[in-house]
Amino acid sequence: MQEGIMELMWSSSHVYGGNVSYVEGLYEQYLLDPNAIPEEWRNYFDKLPRTEGAASTDIPLTPIRDHFNLLAKNKHKAAPASASSVSSEHEKKQIRVLQLINAYRFRGHQKANIDPLNLMQRESIPDLDLAYHQLSAADMDTVFQTGSLFIGKEEAPLSEIISALEKTYCNTTGAEFMHIVNTEEKRWLQQRFESVRSAPAYGVEAKKHILERLTAAEGMENYLASRYPGTKRFGLEGGESFIPMVDELIQRSGSYGVKEVVIGMAHRGRLNLLVNILGKNPAELFDEFEGKKLMHDGSGDVKYHQGFSSNVMTSAGEVHLALAFNPSHLEIASPVVEGSVRARQDRRNDATGDTVMPIVVHGDSAFAGQGVVMETFQMSQTRAYKTGGTIHIVINNQVGFTTSKPEDMRSTEYCTDIAKMVQAPIIHVNGDDPEAVIHAAQVAADYRQQFKRDVVIDMVCYRRRGHNEADEPSGTQPLMYQKIAKQPTTRTLYAKKLVAEGVLTEAEDKDLMEDYRSALVDGRHVAKSLVMQPNKELFVDWTPYLGLKWQSDADTTVELTHLQSLANKLCEIPDGIQLQRQVGKIYEDRRKMAAGAMPINWGFAETLAYASILDQKHPIRITGQDVGRGTFSHRHAVVHSQTDAQVYVPLQNLSENQPRMTIHDSFLSEEAVLAFEYGYATTVPNALVIWEAQFGDFANGAQVVIDQFITSGEHKWGRLCGLTMLLPHGYEGQGPEHSSARLERYLQLCAEHNIQVVVPTTPAQVYHMLRRQVIRPLRKPLIVMSPKSLLRHKDAISTLEELANGSFQDIINEVDSSIDKSQVKRLILTSGKIYYDLVNYRNENGRSDTAVIRIEQLYPFPEQKLQEIVAEYPALESVVWCQDEPMNQGAWYSSQHHMRNVMNNYRKGLGYELHFAGRAASAAPACGYTSVHAEQQAKLIDDAFNL
Repeated sequence: MQEGIMELMWSSSHVYGGNVSYVEGLYEQYLLDPNAIPEEWRNYFDKLPRTEGAASTDIPLTPIRDHFNLLAKNKHKAAPASASSVSSEHEKKQIRVLQLINAYRFRGHQKANIDPLNLMQRESIPDLDLAYHQLSAADMDTVFQTGSLFIGKEEAPLSEIISALEKTYCNTTGAEFMHIVNTEEKRWLQQRFESVRSAPAYGVEAKKHILERLTAAEGMENYLASRYPGTKRFGLEGGESFIPMVDELIQRSGSYGVKEVVIGMAHRGRLNLLVNILGKNPAELFDEFEGKKLMHDGSGDVKYHQGFSSNVMTSAGEVHLALAFNPSHLEIASPVVEGSVRARQDRRNDATGDTVMPIVVHGDSAFAGQGVVMETFQMSQTRAYKTGGTIHIVINNQVGFTTSKPEDMRSTEYCTDIAKMVQAPIIHVNGDDPEAVIHAAQVAADYRQQFKRDVVIDMVCYRRRGHNEADEPSGTQPLMYQKIAKQPTTRTLYAKKLVAEGVLTEAEDKDLMEDYRSALVDGRHVAKSLVMQPNKELFVDWTPYLGLKWQSDADTTVELTHLQSLANKLCEIPDGIQLQRQVGKIYEDRRKMAAGAMPINWGFAETLAYASILDQKHPIRITGQDVGRGTFSHRHAVVHSQTDAQVYVPLQNLSENQPRMTIHDSFLSEEAVLAFEYGYATTVPNALVIWEAQFGDFANGAQVVIDQFITSGEHKWGRLCGLTMLLPHGYEGQGPEHSSARLERYLQLCAEHNIQVVVPTTPAQVYHMLRRQVIRPLRKPLIVMSPKSLLRHKDAISTLEELANGSFQDIINEVDSSIDKSQVKRLILTSGKIYYDLVNYRNENGRSDTAVIRIEQLYPFPEQKLQEIVAEYPALESVVWCQDEPMNQGAWYSSQHHMRNVMNNYRKGLGYELHFAGRAASAAPACGYTSVHAEQQAKLIDDAFNL
């Protein structure tokens, strides 16, 4: 019976008639022995929301469902034994039996048969010995109360209790969940494992489907091995149960109403997943193996980095699948996936994660060794980053890379122990028992849907061919690979089992393999549930943003009176919010700015940019370690009432139907958070997505995200991204780690119009820069060297008119009207905060022969505009580039050739020499002594005018 039919039955009035007793009877039988009822009903009852403990008040339950849950709650309550029926010694033993049951729940996984190679050395677990609990073989026939043990009876002989515990916790599934604090979750997991002894009875069709998926997994690898021998593909051999597992996760989640599944993984098994789950045409994969160019532009990437998307059919309708692109940096794809999922959930107004689900696949060594794993777990329940729970799959090869042993890979018993930090249940399962793997997938999907928390499946398997197909693993792992050479494949073992059970014949088994190989040879799709004409409403429409060439200009004007109206709206604070004194003064000044009585400062210009963007129906997301108020207390976009800590965000209250405005202080991470925001920005093209570093220097902790995704993702994978990074940058004598955002690193990564690097120096510039980023359809990452001291500099101001009627200027020419351009002999080119220091020196020393030009956009470098500006100075004799940073840092080495080109084109043959004024080359970004900083600053300013 299909899920939809049962749902119709539930909603039908007939359920209150003759069907009631039948369904109730099924449910009571399910509580006693889930394997005793039809599989489709067991699956249905598995998914019923539980109301024990914290009631699931957000899910409407019919009276019958309420009754069922009441049955479930009371069914296993052990009645107290009569004092007259037992002896004091029996009572003591009863307590010991209950302690033994608990010991199995805590430590049974350490005895479980989860290694298909039987090489895992498992220590003896004294807690599981009868003698440890002062019990013996003489007690095996004695009947004891089962307490909370879900085995369908309130009393049972000790032998039966132990048998149930051994099958549940010590067979091919080892479940870890007793570290979870929430009692309801623990009870739920106990019921799911104990009621079926971790081995539910599957019907004939279910078993055949598992075998078919194993056939696909093995068949793909065998075909590639024979057609492209020795070619690296990071095959799945030894872990073939991964394919039926993911298939079950998608189908099970789809039956809940999940509409999108985003998958992230590294290399191993990726090609198999692409073909057998996502439905990539095998012929396209074979073209990649033969080295054919499939992208017209860009560098392309190796085949085991490629992403893909498709739609598959489930019992509840189509589900969109997206496999994330990833580099070789192992776990870095995980937070990118989470960001993409959150963006999709936000687009669907799905606050709980019901409709979009992440699946992240890990290697065992990477899961234990990479710090970003911890960071990704840490964000899983936070307001800014939660996605309603992630299903983590570890393809556990039991060996790190090629040579490592477990004791060298980690200091924990399992590679998955890191997941305990967020109290995620961990299901260790033997990869050579595909039915146990399927059960683990079902429990994981149900748990995620029920509790909206992370869950981990640790599929213990092996690598038949080593790290990759060109590797010879026996050189470093001789005993393991002697065993692997004799180990039958998972499919072989399972097919033999099904033939022995009479589920299929050997001839049918052979036909399965031949049919799959024929499909590959013919280049046919082999993903069974693939939708050939998918519902495009499940996709994000990137059409307006594709194929665009670089454009600098955009109409960022806003009618003045409308801008004032937005400004006034931003300054409205409800009566119940009592502002802190300094914050109150900031908002009082902003009201004056809105009225034109005060010039616009940086914080208000930035906030007005956000308000105008929201007004034009573009969503905004801003995160970072202190973005609500701003690290330097300039933004105050989030205000906190001093009487009751109530929070108010003016930007979220501009109009009734405004788009989503999200602003959250992040947890103390750079790598995972920036990767998350990259994933978010690549999924919502019409939004302004911003990550702000506390100091620009701190982005160093996310360098892999910058190198492998932000600056190269478009050219490797065709992934457009409009992410904006605000990196506070400026030399104010705060030492080496609070000065430089390492501008030189971003400029070194610039090529082929891949990113924008901007250093704005006025409030109007930051206003138009932010508006330009989202209003024009070009989607390129924007790297901003944002200010610190300029936030309150007396000269870093703008007018409302400049905001309303202006535009972003790549270069700002000399603005002092007293400077006669025809008399200027020296031109100082500069960027950033130091401009104001240069102008101050010029004014104090009467140097009217020198003009100062600000290059606000360092990449793409505006050579043509600079040439037009330089042409306005006919008496020019020297040109200087002045920067705060040491010579080996900043913009000097990466940008000087652009400036030299302009000089050479201006006066051909004269060959103006471009001089440098700045700090001497340094190993550190800045000095830590205030006095030394002041000396260096004074010298470089003097050099700019007198060198």
